[in-house]
This record gives sequence, C-alpha cells and structure tokens, in this order.
Amino acid sequence: MLDGKRILITGAGQGIGRAIALELAEKGAEAIAVTDLTRQAADETARLIAKSSGEEIAIPIACNLRDREQIEATVTQTVTEFGGLDVLVNNAGVIESALTSDRAVDTLSEDVWDAVYEVNLKAVWLATKFAAPHLRRSDRGPNIVNAGSVSGLVGFAQAPIYCTSKAGVVQLTRATAIDLAPEVRCNCYCPGLIDTPMARAFIDTAPDPGAQEQGMVATQLIDRLGRPEEIARLVCYLASDDAAFITGAAITIDGGALAWHGVRG
Repeated sequence: MLDGKRILITGAGQGIGRAIALELAEKGAEAIAVTDLTRQAADETARLIAKSSGEEIAIPIACNLRDREQIEATVTQTVTEFGGLDVLVNNAGVIESALTSDRAVDTLSEDVWDAVYEVNLKAVWLATKFAAPHLRRSDRGPNIVNAGSVSGLVGFAQAPIYCTSKAGVVQLTRATAIDLAPEVRCNCYCPGLIDTPMARAFIDTAPDPGAQEQGMVATQLIDRLGRPEEIARLVCYLASDDAAFITGAAITIDGGALAWHGVRG
C-alpha cells in the first residue's frame, strides 16, 4: 500500500502518532522519520517499528515544533538520510487543557494561546514549507496528510485556541492542495474522541470516570471512544496511491458525532 514511500511524521511518540507510525511500517513504507518533542519517545516508537517489521526502517528525531530551525533541520535530516521525501504527516498537536486549567476565551493566557497556535498550526505550515521542494521532486505519489479535528469544524467550550488552530489546519490543507497541485496532494483527517493517553487521563481523573466516558460519547452514533489504530488506517489510505484522486479534503472520523444534532439517552 505504501511500498517505496519515504515518510516524515511529527508527534509520533505516543497515542495516535505512534499508531500511525506503526501502521505506516505495516503497510510497507520504505523509511520513516519519527519525530517527537523528546528523543526518548521517538526512540521507543522506532524500536517498536523495528520489532514489528523486523527491519531498521525508522529513524528517531527530537524536534521542538515551536522552533523554526529545528523543523527545518528535521526535514533536512530526513531527506539527507532517505535520499528524498514522499509523504509528510503533520500529526503533532497540543490542547490548552494540557497546559492550564484557565481555558475560557476571556481568561486564557497569551502564552498558552501562542504555544497551542505554534504547535498546531504554524508548525504545520513551516513543515509544509520546508518539505514542499522535496515533495515536488518526488515521483512516488507525493502528498501531505495533516491532523485536523472535529474541533476545527464545530466549537467546544474551554478550547478557544484548539478550535481555532484546528479550523486553521482545515483551511491550510485546502490552500496547500491548491498551491501544490497537481504534483503534491494534501488532505487532513478530523478525529473525534479517541482513546489516547491524553483522553484517558482526562477520563480517569473525573469523579466518576465511567459516567465521564459515557457523557463524552453520548453525542456519537457509535457509543465508544475511537481507537488510535482506526485513525492510523485512514492516514495510511490518504498517504497511499489508492487515494490518488483525493486532495483538499477534510475527512471526519468521529463515530458519527457531527452527523446529527442529538444526545443518546
């Protein structure tokens, strides 16, 4: 499915990003640069890829996505080691609830706004900017896959910059698809509630974790949290030549949450 593709993925140290990296390897990627804020997390994902694939096809890279020079260096290192780049997966993201308990639009601090904006949106643009010349030179179905969110399509309380940044990713995806066409495709995936360490921590710290989880999935048509590997399969499809006629799309994968306006009893 992804045979011969050289791929760079951000935020691959845990959760959805790690699941995507493992699925990329499973689907036959030739080489994968797995990046995360910490080298330790990236190393662990690279080890898991080697264990599952039986090959040393992944290189771990520590990259602070708030640092322009580190983003550029990550792209350069990937291209140098792999001899080119065919797919960029801008997966990394952060939400304000991970940084502060003061999250309303009128009380959120400027520092937190900047942190979420820089990781979720500006870094996606910078990685795209630095990767684009290399993707244009690829003859292996070059494309970009970005991490959107249902939060970029509908508003949520206590998440002003997360919603804003993810809406920006959706529009950046469309603008990128236009500017890089026809050589390079660009799409984004928009997950709903997914069973990640971040989501699980939020549930487990509630006074009644079971009630908290049920309340969270009550707006969905499928009454469970999504699984990281389900997101990973969608990403791999979008990155593959099977999706060669799809570009500029924002695809929801949310258990039907945005398909209706209701709450299951």
